[in-house]
Amino acid sequence: MKMYLMLLAVLILSVSRSFAGFDDYFLNKTLRIDYYHTGNDSIDIYSLDELISEPYWGGSKVNLVDIFDYGEYKFLVYDDATNTLIYSRGYSTLFSEWQTTAEAKITTKSFSESVVMPFPKKKIRVEFYTRNRKGIFNKKFTYKVDPTNYFIKTERKYKYPTYDILNSGDPAVKVDIVIIPEGYTQDQMEQFKLDCKTFTDGFFKNKPYQENKEKFNVRCVLAPSQESGTDVPADKIWKNTLVNTNFYTFGTERYLMTMDDKMVRNVAANAPYDQIYILVNTDIYGGGAIYNYYAVCVSTNQYKDYIFAHEFGHAFAGLADEYYDSDVSYNDFYPKGVEPWEPNITTLVAFDKKWKDLVDKTTPIPTPFKEEYMKTVGAFEGGGYVAKGVYRPSYDCTMKSISVNNFCKVCTRSIEKMIKFYSE
Repeated sequence: MKMYLMLLAVLILSVSRSFAGFDDYFLNKTLRIDYYHTGNDSIDIYSLDELISEPYWGGSKVNLVDIFDYGEYKFLVYDDATNTLIYSRGYSTLFSEWQTTAEAKITTKSFSESVVMPFPKKKIRVEFYTRNRKGIFNKKFTYKVDPTNYFIKTERKYKYPTYDILNSGDPAVKVDIVIIPEGYTQDQMEQFKLDCKTFTDGFFKNKPYQENKEKFNVRCVLAPSQESGTDVPADKIWKNTLVNTNFYTFGTERYLMTMDDKMVRNVAANAPYDQIYILVNTDIYGGGAIYNYYAVCVSTNQYKDYIFAHEFGHAFAGLADEYYDSDVSYNDFYPKGVEPWEPNITTLVAFDKKWKDLVDKTTPIPTPFKEEYMKTVGAFEGGGYVAKGVYRPSYDCTMKSISVNNFCKVCTRSIEKMIKFYSE
């Protein structure tokens, strides 16, 4: 009986991890769905923009169905004829962050967004879900795609050469990072390649990336901007750049992001990728990241190595900010009484599902700020931009303070799980 239950458990796990074979349903290229996300602090509406065929697929061909349930949104892809779930991913967007700002209470905006998936061989149904303030996903939009539709665009207006910084092998079994230059002119392309090499070397000095280096590919797209630098709106500095980044996103000085979803995707499409990294040619402190979309880092600031690793933690592993004493534009980003989806913060509502298994039985929860607990895993109050009600796993971590190679045990485990997911 025990053997039967063990075999049944293995069978269930294997089915849940891969509902469909890649070659049964997909071609080795990408389908991109561009859409508009419109709303305010309390409503969101999806509307279709366009469908685009891109030449590469950089994702796993084994782990097609998401197992993490991270992100403010998710999309599910079904084979339309059999109703078989064949692909899914969780993700976040700037729109979800904007909804928690003061501006969202008084106006309505539209954001251009997109999702990517392997290009289907047969008709599919794509369902889009939004996570509500209680942490529950609600279906918001459904769209059916016929892969033979002649309105799926195949033209590529933005073709650029690429340069390999690290080539460890087949994109299907590697974590593929594509680095996009922002504010590097044509004359600065060689400097961009050098900067990419510097950042790659620094990145792999952080554990657990260091011991998993052979599971990564890093490529850069040699796409110049008309002008050097980036926008600094508060200083009335405006630059003509490739993907239109700017400081002061949502009014926060150091928050360096872009609203130009289409251009980011167009440039990234020159290489197979799992993660997009935008490297901005400036020495001003700043950066940002969105889970399962892109990360941003500046090129020459003294803290650049920390920014690069910290922001990639957000974009790749879904890690939350663990600090609570810096200015942000968000209001009530983590609702009281709701367990955050991020793996490295908790409200203690569902602590059993987080890192309780890593906590020594003698460590009190919440964990007091005493010397004896400074190097242990616990639940330290303060994180997610607030001092009270949200808890982090360790006293310090790269997701909390300006520190390199300092991911705590919980963040390290989360990163390792994600590396495995993309490299199996």
